[in-house]
Amino acid sequence: MAAETSGAPTSFERGGWGWLFQRITAAFLIVVLAFHFFLLHFYHHAYEITFAGTSARMSQVGYFATMWLFLVTATFHGVNGIYNAMVNQGIKGIQKRAAQGILGLAGVLLVVQGTRVALAMTDLV
Repeated sequence: MAAETSGAPTSFERGGWGWLFQRITAAFLIVVLAFHFFLLHFYHHAYEITFAGTSARMSQVGYFATMWLFLVTATFHGVNGIYNAMVNQGIKGIQKRAAQGILGLAGVLLVVQGTRVALAMTDLV
C-alpha cells in the first residue's frame, strides 16, 4: 500500500523522474559493485591491494571515470532513498524542507570530498 503524498510522487511510487533515476542508479550500482568486488576481492586479494596499485588504477581515465560515477550515483541513490523514506513516513512542511537542505548539502559534500580523494590518488592532475 503506497503512502499518501501531496504533490509530486516519491521515488517509491511509479511515475516521475525520481522514480526513474532511483531505478537507473540501482541498476548501475549493481553492475559497478559487481565489477568492484570481482576486481578488488577476487582478481586481486586483500593482501595485494596497495596504495601504489590503487594509484595506478585510479590514474587510468576509464577506471577513474567509472569510480567517480560510482561515487555520484551511490550518493544520489542513498540520499534520495533516505529522503523518500522520510517523505513516505509523513514528514511535511518545515521538516521536509530541512531534510531536503541537510541531505542535499550532505550529498554535495560527500561528492566533493570523494572527488578530492579520488584526484589525490591519481597522477592525472
